[in-house]
Formats: sequence, structure tokens, C-alpha cells
Amino acid sequence: MQRWPVLLFLAWVCFLFFAGIGLFMSGFLLTRIELASSSSCSDPLVPPPWERQSLPPGSCWAPQRFSKAVLVIIDALRFEFARFNPAKASPLPYENKLSFLHHLATSQPRHARLYRFRADPPTATMQRIKGLTTGSLPTSIDVGSNFATYAIQEDNLLAQLVQNGRRVVFMGDDTWEGLFPKKFFRSYFFPSFNVKDLHTVDDGILQHLYPTVDSGEWDVLIAHFLGVDHCGHKHGPDHPEMAKKLTQMNEMLRSLVDHLGNDTLLLVAGDHGMTETGDHGGDSEKEVNAALFVYSKTPLFGTGPPEEPEAVPQVNLVPTVALLLGVPIPYSNIGEVMAELFSGDGDAVSAALQQLSVYHINAKQVDRFLHSYSLVAQDLPAEQLQRLQELFSGAVEEHTQLLAQVQGAALVPPELESRLGSLISRFQQYLREARAVCTQSWARFHPLRMVGGCILIAASCLLCYMASELATASDSFYRSCLLYPLLWGLLVAGLLGLAHVFTQEGLDLLLVSSWAAAASQLGFFWHWWGQHPKRAPLVMLLVGKLHWDGRLTVPEGPKQQLLGFSSYRREIWYLLCLVAMLLVCVRLSGFFHQCREEIPQCRPSLFLSPLASLRNARAKNLFYLLCVALLAGLVYAVRSWLRHYGNLNSSDPLVLFVRWGFPLVVLCIACYWAVASSADDSLGKLQELVQVAVVAFPWAVYGLASMGLLLLLCNPMTVFAKDTRESAGSIVTPYLGVPSSEVDFLHVIPQIYKRMQESQKSRLERGSCKATVAAYGLGSVYSAALIIALTLLGFLLMLLHSERLSLAFLLLFLEAFVLLHIHTRARGLAGDAEPFSVPWYAVISWLLAASQFFYSTGHQPIFPAIHWNAAFVGFHLDHSTNLLPAVLVGANTFASHILFAVGCPLLLLWPFVCEMPSSQKRKPKKEPREELQEVEEHMMEMRLRESPEKFSTALLQLGLKYLFVLGTQLLACVCAAMILRRHLMVWKVFAPKFLFESLGFVVSSICLLLGISLVMRVDCAVSTWFSHLQLR
Repeated sequence: MQRWPVLLFLAWVCFLFFAGIGLFMSGFLLTRIELASSSSCSDPLVPPPWERQSLPPGSCWAPQRFSKAVLVIIDALRFEFARFNPAKASPLPYENKLSFLHHLATSQPRHARLYRFRADPPTATMQRIKGLTTGSLPTSIDVGSNFATYAIQEDNLLAQLVQNGRRVVFMGDDTWEGLFPKKFFRSYFFPSFNVKDLHTVDDGILQHLYPTVDSGEWDVLIAHFLGVDHCGHKHGPDHPEMAKKLTQMNEMLRSLVDHLGNDTLLLVAGDHGMTETGDHGGDSEKEVNAALFVYSKTPLFGTGPPEEPEAVPQVNLVPTVALLLGVPIPYSNIGEVMAELFSGDGDAVSAALQQLSVYHINAKQVDRFLHSYSLVAQDLPAEQLQRLQELFSGAVEEHTQLLAQVQGAALVPPELESRLGSLISRFQQYLREARAVCTQSWARFHPLRMVGGCILIAASCLLCYMASELATASDSFYRSCLLYPLLWGLLVAGLLGLAHVFTQEGLDLLLVSSWAAAASQLGFFWHWWGQHPKRAPLVMLLVGKLHWDGRLTVPEGPKQQLLGFSSYRREIWYLLCLVAMLLVCVRLSGFFHQCREEIPQCRPSLFLSPLASLRNARAKNLFYLLCVALLAGLVYAVRSWLRHYGNLNSSDPLVLFVRWGFPLVVLCIACYWAVASSADDSLGKLQELVQVAVVAFPWAVYGLASMGLLLLLCNPMTVFAKDTRESAGSIVTPYLGVPSSEVDFLHVIPQIYKRMQESQKSRLERGSCKATVAAYGLGSVYSAALIIALTLLGFLLMLLHSERLSLAFLLLFLEAFVLLHIHTRARGLAGDAEPFSVPWYAVISWLLAASQFFYSTGHQPIFPAIHWNAAFVGFHLDHSTNLLPAVLVGANTFASHILFAVGCPLLLLWPFVCEMPSSQKRKPKKEPREELQEVEEHMMEMRLRESPEKFSTALLQLGLKYLFVLGTQLLACVCAAMILRRHLMVWKVFAPKFLFESLGFVVSSICLLLGISLVMRVDCAVSTWFSHLQLR
């Protein structure tokens, strides 16, 4: 069996797909260009000379209104959390808890005001922090670095504060440490990633907040609380814990206001909102609708608040705070100042003049940024930039004329007030249109790379199909279809590397990989065309083969006789029962679906929430017992299957682990579910014990599963060999197991009789006596290893999901079992003469089941639906690295992809395991002597050993077919994302779908290689076993 050529060929095909994905992604998810320029006090954006006043000390661009500011960020503070409605008699847990904000706004209407704080998607914490400090719009690609933050190099509010000598103190979310290294005068960082921890960050802030405020050793204080956000992730907003958290925030604000001075500005803001399930990351109304509360002990507003709170984009906070504190606006800001905060205590004309002054500064800053940006990037439309320039020039010209008339006292107050209001509206129009242009055009696509990525993926799909049809076990095939294309690719990569060395330019590894992949594909097609110059066009060959799959031609090879009528009817009924079971599994899997926010009438499945969220103790206990019982049932079913085929008879370490380790793993998972579902109810010392158990039991499962997989890799043989002294030839018989009941004895007796016949015949003909080896479980040795591996992976993946989703995993295993039997029976009924070839319909149905259970394990291809809790199964504190939580969350998200990809070789093995007894009845009647020679045990999977070349070719063809179907799905998503890149829903639907499909392809292809590698490892062990057997 050729093992390494098969694995290398599949790995090379995966690389081709990966290169196409990377090239397309580099063109589709490009970040905007960040300008290195920064603002300074010396910039020509100071107030005009007509005001005849000099700026006070410590002020830049505009007079400083406040010497200190406190920014309290309550993560995920949705607007509904901050709004107070006294008319509600029985509010929800998240309503009417921040009563102190309502008290300030009603008792001091000119000192306090509540706003709707509109966040720009994506609503992940790191992107919102960037928006709140730079005044710009982070792009969708930054979502991938949400938990691997990079320092902000762009000009930002904190950099301006530090540059102008202000002392910035921070306490809270440690995300800020990665974004703003060495920017804080004093800092108290706390781990932020553990979403199950509701109190560590908040309690740490409260420990330092009031002493720091009273010390006065600060100019700007930032406190980032995380309890509300973590409570939403863990329990959702409609939970008593949310009421406790919001009440804690209310008392914190009440105490904080008492410690503030008259020269201090207080800002209470949410960086984003949350959905009804407590998630965020998308652009639904509840995710982007946060709250902003502004308060000062000195009057801020010239008029009372409006009836309905005003909606303010989050980027507007940056220029507003910068000018209020007397520092320059960050260079790349596109926000609009909140002019009502600059009204002061004067009359309407004086207030309008002050507002006009800050609008003029803001507009000049935005115009300077747009001009600089357009010089280095071409993604902003020229006609829209021209219109913006006309708006700005007209407003500035009118502003100059109006100031001249005001200086000469040529306007009376009513007319002046009207002119001022009109000019302010013109500046507002300019700033809002500028922001809209940037919002629409910020994603800087690279069409050439996108097209190149599509071509690479499409060519890889075509290559998979052609190679699956042409694959043979000959050396010439691997030489022409693998070695030569690899040499072509390496040659192109080497030439590009040398070119970069001579030109002294930076080496773009992605482009080099893409060119190498394209060259290797051309090498494959070139050699194929050279060997088949008269073949039909490729497209016709592909379409015809996929549509008809040989139905228009007579199959070659020996024809098999059809079953008798009674047997045929029995098999048909059995197949119909299997199809009915499949339909039941598909229907039941719909009970575990997550909802998308585009379907408002949808209600998320009750099975998605953990048992700890259930308030009914009886329902919690019943669900717990059901989950544990079904988990034990899975172990019983696996062990029964292994026992039936004789794979539990030996005393090898792997077999002993299956006997005793599987129940122990189930016990550890059951104990973990028990303590996790009751962790919030325990008190005192019991709470400490529960916290230890919540970490210990998952680690026990990790350890046991790792031990089982290690034993499987070291010695995957689950065969029990028994030597006897009989007068028979040297034969190896795959027994079905040890008889354990009367039915089994009735089955064994005919086998003993057949053995006696063979023994007597051998004695008469040969007169010799040779050793006979009875091998229990040899006929299912490949499938047994895969089933053990899938069971261990299933344990790990169920641990990473909520308890009740274990029911979905049991449905997954049941549906996979039914699909395998349908595939086997369908092939038996069709009289397939190609047992070493897996038909296309089997591969497609297998992959459709993988996609089905992606949704039926509570996932959706959107960022808010990611189960972040999986990163902390077995971890109480924060992670020291981002790799491990990424692996855990990825395993949780793509659990179905992992299981079906690893189990893909079962599509080839299962028909051999389930050899139908009726197959012998199809043979024509023979003489008694010939019939005696034909009587033998079913060889089952050992038939694969009879033709090792066909075995390796079958594995290669199966892997290529699997990658072809996966690649076709990926190609459809890539084309949809490219064609609809300017669609309104591109970042809501098509871009997330592309990202999830790409990651799913990567995970599936890697797991497919692992599954085929396991089969080859078993084959290597079987070869070693046979060689040792011959030496006896």
C-alpha cells in the first residue's frame, strides 16, 4: 500500500485551496490605510483672529472647558439598560436599574443628558475601543484580532492627551494594555477574556476607583467595567444576575458623583449593546444601540433635554472630548462634535458663535484628513470627494463673510441668529456626508486578488475531480500528477524569491504561495493534457460525469446476478426503514437551532442554554439524568458494536481502555455537568470546592481522551489471535466474537461444522498438519480504530458544548450510522461491481450531514453566535496565550466538521464490514466438491488487504471527492461574497458566511488527512502483525 504518496497528494491539494482562500481574503478583507500623521497644537486650525482672545494655558485649538474628565465604560451597556421608565410596574431584570442616571437628568436638566450611543459594526470590544479613541471606523477584518490585540499606531485621543502633558489613569479591561502600551500614568489591568467571571474586573476597579479620584493625581481617568457584558454572555440580559450587576453599577455611579469636583466632566458610555441572548459582534439594532450619559456639576447645556434622547454616533465622542479638554482632535477623526456641550452660559447668539467655532475647527480637521487620505488611497470616489470639497469651501467662504459682518456689527441679533443657524447646518451637512462617504467606501477591495482567488479555488476543484477519476496506484501517476507539478511550483516560488532579493523589495509570502499554487496546477493540467490530448473538453467531461455518473454506459466488469424476489423485497423494506430513520433524525435536529436576528419571529432553542440557567430544579435534574443516560447509551452502543465484531477480546492497552476508560470518561463528564449546573447555588467553602471541581473534571476528560488517542496511535490493533493445532492450511479467520448467548451458539455450531469439513478435506488431500490462527476482530480492524477515535473526539466536543447539546451529538452519531447503512444497502441492491470506489451520492450526503449538524449544534455563520464559553471549559482564570482558547472555540464551532471529516474513510470501509450473507446466494449452483472449496468465512475488511494498490487508490479517490465537494461549497460562498461585495448585507451575511466556510474548509481538510492517516497507521500495524504471524 502506497501511504506517503497518497498523503502528500492530498496535502498538496489542500495547499492549493488554502492559497486560493488566502489570496481571495487578502483582496476581500483589506483594512483601510492608516495614516501616520498626527495633530499638534501648531496646526493652522486655531480660532480666527476676530475673536480677539488668546487661548488659555493648556488649551489647543479651542478654549479648555474642563481640566479633568472621568470616562466610565460599562461594557455592553445597551440603551434600554440606562433608560428609566417610571410607568413600568413590573420591569424586566435589565430595566429601571440605573435609577441614579434618571435622577440626575430630571433634577439637573442643564447638567446631565442621556443619549443613544450608536456603535459602528463590528460590535466587538476591541473595535469599539478603537472607534472611541481614534474617531475612525475599524473594518471587519479587525474582528479576527479581537483577542489578539495590536497596538494602535494611528493618532488617537490618548496619544494626544499624553502628548500634551495630561496624566491618564486606567483601570479595568486588559484589552487596553495591548492597544495603548506605555500610555498610562498609572494603570490597573484585570483579565478580561473569561466571560464566566462576573466580578473580578469590577471588584478590582472599585477597589482603586475612589482612592484614585480623591488623590487628584490624574487628569483623565478611564474605568472599563466588564461585569454586565460577562453576565450577558453567561446568562443573557433577562436574568436576575443582570439586575444585580446593573444595581451594582448604579451604586458605583452614585458614589462616584459624590467624589467629583466642579471642574470634572463625567461620561458614562457603553461600547456596544447585546442581543436577547447576551451576544454581540454584528450589526443588529440591539447590538449597535448603546447608551451615553454626560454629566457635570457645572451647567453644560443651554436648553433642556429633548423629549426623545438624541442618537449620537460613537465617533462623535472623540472630537467632543478633545476640544472640551483643550487638546487637538486626532488626525484621522471623522466624527462630528456634539455642539450642545459648547453652548456655555451666554445668550443664544453667543452660544451659536461658540458652536460655530468648534464646527469650523472640526470641519477643517476632517477636510485635512480626507485630502491626505485621497493622496495615498483611491478607494474614496473622486466625484463624492469633489462634492465634499465644494460643500466645505462654500461653508468656509460663508463663514468668513459672516464673521466679517459680525465684526463690523452689520447684522442685528434676529438676522444674525438665523444666519448662524444656517451656517451651522451647512457644517453639519458636510461632516455627516463625509462620514457617510467613508462608511460606504471604507472596505478597500482588491478585485484582481479576488478574481485570482476564485480562479485558484475553481481550478483546485477541477483538479480534484480529474485526479479522482484518473487516480491509479502506479508510480507514473504520482510522478506525472504530483512530482512534476510540485517541481513547477517550487521553481516559480524560487524565481520569485530571487526576484525579490535582487529588487530589494519586501517578500509577500501570500503572493509567492499563490503563484506557486497556480504554477503547480498548470503543471498538473499540462501533464494530463499531454497524456490525454484527444479527451473531450473538461467542462463537458465534468458535467456529463457528475450528471450521469456512467448511467448511459454499461458498467464494465463481471455482472452480478440480482437478488431473488423475496430477498430483494426484504432489502427494500430494510432500506425504506433506514430512510425513515434518517428523516426522523433530520427533523429532530431542528430542535437545536440557533436563531439569526434577521428572523424576528424565530425563538432560539431551549437546549442551547446551559442547565445552570434553568430555575426549575426538577426540570434541571430531569434534563441532567437524560443527558447522562444518553451519554452512557452511546458508550454501550460503541462497546456492543466492538464486541459484536470481536474487537474487545484481547488484553491490549487500547482494548482495556475502551472497556474501562470509556465509562470513566462518561463519569467525569457527568460530574462536571453536575458541578457546573449548580456552581451558582453553592455557598461558602462548598463554593471553593466547586470551583476546583469545575476545573479538575474537564482536565480529567482531556487527560483520559488524550491517553486513549495516544494508545490508538501507538497500537491501533484490536485483534485477539489464538493459536491452535489443527489439520488445516494456514488461514486467518475474522471471527465475529465470543459467543455469549444461545443465539450466538446457534450461529457458531454451523461454523464449527464447516471447520470440521475443511479439516477433514485438508487431511485427506494433503496429509499434513499446519498451525491455524483464529483472529477475532480482524475483519473490522480499520473501522474499529476509527470508531474509537470518533467516540473519544465526541467526548471532547460534547464537553465543550452546553449539557443539553449532547442530545444533538447523539443524533449526529445516529444519523451517521444510518447514512452508512443506507450507503451499504444501496450498493448491495445495485450489485456494484466496484467495491473499492465510493459513489458521489455517498460523499455528498456525508458532507450535507456535516453542514446540517453545524446548525444543529447551536451554531450560525455569524460572530454573535460563537460560543465563547468553550474557551474556559477547564480553565478558571484567564489564558496566558491566545492559541489554546482559539483551539477550544474552534473545536466547539466546527465540531460536526471534525467528526464527519475524521469518519470519512468509513464510507469506504463500511460495505466491507457489513458483508451481506445473501451475497453467497447469488453465486450459481456448483458441485458439492466445489461448494466445499467455496465455504469460508467472510473476509470483510481483509479484502482490502488482498489488493493494497486498489486500497490506497480508493483512499486517494475518497479524499479527492471529499475535497471536491467541500471546495464547491467554498467556491459558491467566494463567488457570492465577490459579486455582492457592495450589497447592503455584505458584512452581515456574505462576509461572515465566507469566513466560516473558509475556516470550516481548513478544519475539515486537516481532519480528513488525520482520518486517512489513521487508516494507514492501522494498515501499517496490520502488516506488522502479519509479518510477526509468519515468523511463528
